[in-house]
Amino acid sequence: MKVAREDMAQTKEPGEFLGHPKALFVLFFTEMWERFSFYSMRAFLVLYMTKALLITQQTSNEIYGAYLGFVYAAPFLGGMLADRLLGQRRSIVIGGILMAAAQFSLAIHAYQIHAGISSSSLAMNCLFFLGLGLLSAGNGFFKPNISSIVGSLYTQGDARRDGAFTIFYMGINIGAFLAGFSGQLAENFGWYWGFFIAGVGMLIGQIIFFFGGPMLRDKGLPSNPLALHERWYFGLHKSIAITVAVAVFIPIAAFLMANPKYVQNLAVLIALPILVYLLWEIKRSTREEGARMFVILVLVCFSMLFWSFFELAGSALNLFADAHVERTVPYFGELKASLLTASINPFFIILLGIPFAKLWVWLAKKQAEPSSPLKFALGLLQLAAGFLVLYVGAVKAGPGGRCSVLFLALGFFLHTTGELCLSPVGLSTITKLSPARMVGTFMGVWFLASALGNVLGGWVGGTTEHAGFSAVFFWITATAAAAAVLLALFVRPLKRMMHGVK
Repeated sequence: MKVAREDMAQTKEPGEFLGHPKALFVLFFTEMWERFSFYSMRAFLVLYMTKALLITQQTSNEIYGAYLGFVYAAPFLGGMLADRLLGQRRSIVIGGILMAAAQFSLAIHAYQIHAGISSSSLAMNCLFFLGLGLLSAGNGFFKPNISSIVGSLYTQGDARRDGAFTIFYMGINIGAFLAGFSGQLAENFGWYWGFFIAGVGMLIGQIIFFFGGPMLRDKGLPSNPLALHERWYFGLHKSIAITVAVAVFIPIAAFLMANPKYVQNLAVLIALPILVYLLWEIKRSTREEGARMFVILVLVCFSMLFWSFFELAGSALNLFADAHVERTVPYFGELKASLLTASINPFFIILLGIPFAKLWVWLAKKQAEPSSPLKFALGLLQLAAGFLVLYVGAVKAGPGGRCSVLFLALGFFLHTTGELCLSPVGLSTITKLSPARMVGTFMGVWFLASALGNVLGGWVGGTTEHAGFSAVFFWITATAAAAAVLLALFVRPLKRMMHGVK
């Protein structure tokens, strides 16, 4: 496997730290605290719904899937708004403010439940789903744009890019690891504490981003600073139009999440026109650009399947750990399910992230680094292996018993190695294959695939209430393994369509 000479090029610039621009570490800590906020509530959201709000497991899984669907779909719009009007930096600030407001709204909701107010009242229902709507809108502005700025720190062909995204990905997982302890605190002392701490974490991230702004220099600024103030339809300033659109989006998203079946149907209706739009962009591009964009579409389809099963960690696997895993650990006592399902995976990423980053660089020097499509196939294969372990654990536990926590740990270990083959590499591949004019849009497409996968995952997780964990884990294993083999068969033609991009 040959590596183009420019792929090994590195752009040295003043003010580096550990061989990377200092701006990378501003983004690292901003993202770390934002992910702490996000994963804090994700760690116990399904448990909060089933135990405090008394929603059935099937419905809780479906609401969780619909929520994550919106969380990962919104970046498609947020990426386009940043590319055309807002710029990445302004979008990150808007997203952070919305998400902090969301977490504090959910904290108020949980405190009211703690005080004895019925969760079935209209006002309480509206407050809960409004918080989820605010989170999805905020994530739409935040998530694609901070990743896009990371990519913009490196020139095309800079071999440090994959390593930078792996380091950035470690920041995500340090935040996620700490979030598990928020879940333990929430289960022990009150759900509202978990939401409150998540809101504080979001504010800390925004403070870091504000004071670290000068290190970003011109990165993430809008291409046309005056575009936001131009008049649009009906004489409205574009800034006002965006404000109105967000104000309309939030309650609509809240209503749909309260009715997750609608979201499952909507996902199918939305996917088709977006696919048609992207194919149109491919057709109007140059042959080389179009081929690279087609590879992105293929990879995001397989990533959609990966995330539909992987994200069950916060729903079906959380419920499995709560009901069927022996969680008493010597010297630590009983660990809550939210701590285990939130913290085991990021712990392994923190442990393995740098070794994986060094592995890709070492293999590149040996001209033996796997291509991005092959890494995706390896990620799916390891995901299948992880669910095979969980299937064995579920069989050993039986309908009313418990299995060793080692089954959960080994399953998450294999999911983690699969994730390290796919997720940070996927983010890097998007920035390398996308035309400069569409980096934010295709970063949004990457998260849109996660959105569709999570909606599917909500349905899959919900089937465990009636089909049982062992049956569902078995079929996930078979499906993920088949997808890995299929993608491996197409690795060579996909590499040719990448036109020299590694």
